[in-house]
Amino acid sequence: MQLEWARPGVLRATAHAFEFAALVSAARFVAESAPSGIPAEAVDRLRLILDDYDAQTARLRDEKPHSGGA
Repeated sequence: MQLEWARPGVLRATAHAFEFAALVSAARFVAESAPSGIPAEAVDRLRLILDDYDAQTARLRDEKPHSGGA
């Protein structure tokens, strides 16, 4: 995985699909079974991020992956 600043406050991540899937899986686990110590606002924000992720992956299903070539 590689992280870089795109601009202040915005990161660009380059990751293998399995790396990103692991992060999303962990986020779903927390969103679905968050311990009581995690503020409700944080869980709500996480759920919104996961909803956005789901919308973006639905869009990508119709696209072919870039080959990395020309």
